[in-house]
Amino acid sequence: MKLCRCVAMSLLVHAPSLAWAHAEVGTAQGLLSGFKHPIFGTDHLVAMVAVGLWGAQLGAPAIWLLPITFPLVMAIGGVVGVIGAPLPLPDLFIAVSALVLGGAVAFGLRAPLGIACTLVGVFAVFHGYSHGVGLRGAENATGYAVGFVVATGLLHLVGISTGLITRWRSGAIAVRLAGTGVAAVGLTTLLATVIAI
Repeated sequence: MKLCRCVAMSLLVHAPSLAWAHAEVGTAQGLLSGFKHPIFGTDHLVAMVAVGLWGAQLGAPAIWLLPITFPLVMAIGGVVGVIGAPLPLPDLFIAVSALVLGGAVAFGLRAPLGIACTLVGVFAVFHGYSHGVGLRGAENATGYAVGFVVATGLLHLVGISTGLITRWRSGAIAVRLAGTGVAAVGLTTLLATVIAI
């Protein structure tokens, strides 16, 4: 019980920084900046890894289709962000993506491929939008875009390679626990985002 309270307090203490993981509008400077955005934006990071984990749990062809779907659709969301088209509550949907994707991994959700790809694609629009907003007024928009796509792909690969341990019973349990951690980050971020609205 004491451990649960410590974890809950730690999540609440870090909640404000999680909610503002996308506050880099107008600061995009190129490849390195774009590469760092998904890695140091905690909710981006856990959602990207969760896509790979869920794909690995679902097996072929999802193990490749989910991580391919995400960056392709994310690029569309990026264009929406760059042109300044309105997209309601992107930070809220990014937090929800971590919660839902983490939950799918934690519960070992065996969704049909079409539904899994659609869900991943919808969330990818909001992640891409956040990156696209960061591209407005960028010194090197192309470098920034390449950076965040490469980082996203690498995070998916981390999830896939970690998810391969599901072949063993103890590995499957570890992956589900990782999904629980992703969902916890998503829930914390969601609460912080709702409070900030």
